[in-house]
Amino acid sequence: MNTIETAKLEEHMEGQTNDASNGYSRPTLSVSEENKNGTSKPKGLSNGLRKTAKKYPDYIQIAMPAESRNKFPLEWWKTGIAFVYALFNLILTTVIITVVHERVPPKELSPPLPDKFFDYIDRVKWAFSVSEINGMILLGLWTIQWLFLRYKSIVGRRFFFIIGTLYLYRCITMYVTTLPVPGMHFQCAPKLNGDSQAKVQRILRLISGGGLSITGSHILCGDFLFSGHTVVLTLVYLFIKEYSPRHFWWYHLICWLMSAAGIICILVAHEHYTVDVIIAYYITTRLFWWYHSMANEKTLKVSSQTNFLSRAWWYPIFYFFEKNVQGSVPCSFSWPISWPPSCFKSSCKKYSRVQKTGEDNEKST
Repeated sequence: MNTIETAKLEEHMEGQTNDASNGYSRPTLSVSEENKNGTSKPKGLSNGLRKTAKKYPDYIQIAMPAESRNKFPLEWWKTGIAFVYALFNLILTTVIITVVHERVPPKELSPPLPDKFFDYIDRVKWAFSVSEINGMILLGLWTIQWLFLRYKSIVGRRFFFIIGTLYLYRCITMYVTTLPVPGMHFQCAPKLNGDSQAKVQRILRLISGGGLSITGSHILCGDFLFSGHTVVLTLVYLFIKEYSPRHFWWYHLICWLMSAAGIICILVAHEHYTVDVIIAYYITTRLFWWYHSMANEKTLKVSSQTNFLSRAWWYPIFYFFEKNVQGSVPCSFSWPISWPPSCFKSSCKKYSRVQKTGEDNEKST
């Protein structure tokens, strides 16, 4: 019996193949006829599933939600907001430094506070220039690395938010507590008292020179607690290491040595108290680690009674920036500028297809 049924099945399949090869097609019913005859097929199902649906009338088709294609949306407009936030706090820092400078006591009346590091290490004049040069090199390396990142918009808004928040903290600590100069070598600019126009000029000079000694813009005193140079040296290294391949250990080592040497040179130059550097390192590393822990863990993004990290004052800003980012941002790179642009590529391809089709039609006629 099995042999007879198999032969009939093969004969039936050969008949269908011959009909198709001879140009015959099976008659199809319209939608109305199918509904009348009760032979309508469930749409969106394969033949096997249709047969199963007929055999089991209680079959239910469950629509699965489509998986989001873009897990890491660029959202450059959010990056722009983060940049404005960082720029505002950097400008605010220069304003606070100008205000605090007027309150710094003269070094003749208030000598430097005792510092254990200064007791054992004498001041080296050129050390602070080395610190600033190292910071500029690291910042340049990070800028180049950031330009080649595939998800540079997400990483950029994280960098701008963190550095903006750190400088906001710095504005608060500088304003509430004014420390005397760390050394007698400081040559502070004269106080202006109520000259508002001269203060604005000093603010513009600080902004144009980046607040660096090598540019001649670091002439004000009072910006000690905590160290802005340590913030930049530490934060830039953390971003370089986090968003570069793990097997680039030599690159990480070089950047770490430059960062560590720059921080040590700040102390060797006696430009900051040791506590300024320690607090700057602590706040920078903790804010970086907390932010990235919350960004990489889905459960930490949700505000709940057990998620104590969501009680930070900056959590709403963090959620606004990171709510659409799904998971850890992969360390992948791409060319910052594609050439030729994709718009020219697509238009040329479409034009070539149209031209080729027209030529084929002319040949056929």
